Amino acid sequence: MVDTAVVLAAGEGTRLRPLTRNRPKPMLPAANRPILEHVLDALVEAGTDHVVIVVGYKHDRVQNHFGPTYRDVPITYARQNKQLGTGHALLQAREHVEGPMLVVNGDCLIDSALVQDVCAAFDRGGGEPTLAVLEGPDARQYGAVTLRDGFVQEIIEKPQVDEYRLINAGIYAFDDDIFEAIDATPREDGELALTDTLARELERGRIRGVETDGLWVDASYPWDLLVVAAKILDHGLADEPERDERVWVDETAIIHDDATLQPPVVVGPDCEVGPGAVVGPHSALGRNVTVGANATVVNSVLDVDTRVEVGSTLLETVTGQNVRLGPCSVVSGGPADVRVGNEVFEDEELGAVIADRVRAEGNVGFAPGSLVGPNAHLDTGVTVDGQVRESAEVRR
Repeated sequence: MVDTAVVLAAGEGTRLRPLTRNRPKPMLPAANRPILEHVLDALVEAGTDHVVIVVGYKHDRVQNHFGPTYRDVPITYARQNKQLGTGHALLQAREHVEGPMLVVNGDCLIDSALVQDVCAAFDRGGGEPTLAVLEGPDARQYGAVTLRDGFVQEIIEKPQVDEYRLINAGIYAFDDDIFEAIDATPREDGELALTDTLARELERGRIRGVETDGLWVDASYPWDLLVVAAKILDHGLADEPERDERVWVDETAIIHDDATLQPPVVVGPDCEVGPGAVVGPHSALGRNVTVGANATVVNSVLDVDTRVEVGSTLLETVTGQNVRLGPCSVVSGGPADVRVGNEVFEDEELGAVIADRVRAEGNVGFAPGSLVGPNAHLDTGVTVDGQVRESAEVRR
């Protein structure tokens, strides 16, 4: 019986910058709650009695948010001081785990069905290593798996061809001898990947592969947060009370009588939506978000303490925390070519990403695909096109 789970939540998520400048990827919003909350929900609902969270980058953001328990399940924290791979991360939990364990990534939206499927297969197999596999996502992005009669034949970490049907979903069940196997795995470029250990284990024994079709969504890039939010709303996974069909509104939120909430939409605690405002469809407002009179928010995720002032229009927008967008700000929506690091992604459905504590004065326009770094200040009437660096001042 697997009742302990190790959650790997130490990574930064560099491809999600500028949103991860001040917090780790697992704490980014999945609709109006952190991704990691949804992961812990899945574990608790699957019967997990103890959670070990491996933290690293901006670890205080995780520990301060969750504390010692989640939904009455105790949490133990282990620290990965340097991000040296998933295998190395799992090793940091060694002193806190005895016997069988689940291992899941803390930055990927999952549901309890995936966890239960892996646990059941692990129990049936008498403790043989077990992993979840999914059909659908691009194997070139996530790593491919081939199966035969329920057992893994190959794990291909970075396939170069589009001929594989199944991916590794990053949900595992192991006995605690996995730690010895990781210890014995040679490092590659200083890192210790869990998949390298699994490839070695395949040469010595069997690994079960469970085909499952539970909810699984990864947010690798900023625009993926819009997809994650849409999946949560489409699956009815909002925490707030359902005021109308597929309209979830916290009891402390204030919605003006003349405002319109278009389903699916979720409005978090202490929010305010002004007269004539339209929010939704596929929009999520985090705690203490204000949407001013006659503003429009569509296909967007607005994180904690964001303020959208009167007459603004936001399409396909992701904001960080404590963002202020002045009157008549406009994000016109995608598709757009978006630069992430040194790579350009074409025709992505993204209006803008506006990171923590950005201040935009009135009549600011955002061209499709804009990325604005934290603490930037955008003066009245400017147009943002492309990337704005952290703490920049942009004037006409």
